[in-house]
Amino acid sequence: MPGRITRSARLQPEALAVLEMMDAQGGPPLESLSPAQARIGSVKRFKLFGGEPEPLDRVENLSVPAPGRNVPLRVYARERGGSRPALISFHGGGFVLGNLETHDPICRSLAKESGAVVIAVDYRLAPEHKFPAAVEDAHEATKWVAAHAEELGIDACRIAISGDSAGGSLATVTAMRCRDAGGPALALQVLIYPVTDLSSFDTASYREMAEGYFLGRAEMAWFARQYLASPETALEPEASPLLAPDLSRLPPTLVITAEFDPLREEGEEYASRLQQAGVPVTLTRYPGTIHGFVVMRGALRAGRKAIQEVSDFVRTGGGQGKEVGA
Repeated sequence: MPGRITRSARLQPEALAVLEMMDAQGGPPLESLSPAQARIGSVKRFKLFGGEPEPLDRVENLSVPAPGRNVPLRVYARERGGSRPALISFHGGGFVLGNLETHDPICRSLAKESGAVVIAVDYRLAPEHKFPAAVEDAHEATKWVAAHAEELGIDACRIAISGDSAGGSLATVTAMRCRDAGGPALALQVLIYPVTDLSSFDTASYREMAEGYFLGRAEMAWFARQYLASPETALEPEASPLLAPDLSRLPPTLVITAEFDPLREEGEEYASRLQQAGVPVTLTRYPGTIHGFVVMRGALRAGRKAIQEVSDFVRTGGGQGKEVGA
């Protein structure tokens, strides 16, 4: 059981306290639950650690018409009027968990700190909707936002795309689709501890953090089974963007990883491949913390610091590409 695991002394005390609180709550492992059961538990966890939502002048729900469906959006801005940069946001949750409510606090914080219009996308979840349904929703929402930039109060030349965990995968795959389709043009991408490779769970960070650090190998394998129609699907670049043959001509990128996260290595390898392809990249590894720390902003100072870093990146239009804290 996770509570019996000896964890690294390098863990920040706040992160250790969060893990110990999860241990104390007990409950069956994720991989033994149905998606419906897992969603109930995840909503409680997001609420427990997400912090108080920031008050904003503008919060509104919209819907994007797409073939055979509508894709719900939520628009956030600290004040009305003007023409602002945009940050289109795809929530994490392994393609199975999460929704507009679970990520409402982080979207509010990003809107307040960055001054951007933040647009959260409520894409279809697995296993009810297998890959590539989430990718299709993310792409449709991005095209719609770009086409309606003026009425949304957005500067069409300053649209950034972002996501945490599974949402990071959707963000960069959407950026690839936009590149290959000739638009819409994206100014930046922000990838927060992104899922970039579902074809293997055997990196050094997976071995080091196989269990006991909130997200582990068994949980990621469960998410992949829910999301993908077959194991072979994991080899497709839109499921595992690290396997994409061409990462050139993607927008300047901020990649955030956590030291004690099984996804750390694939996120940092993806940042390296982007740099090799000529993409300006800022890579920040947050030491002593765990997967999900950004949406745990209410409990973890590292999460609040990362939100400020993302906000600065969006507000200033990105940096020159640097590596911090690795």
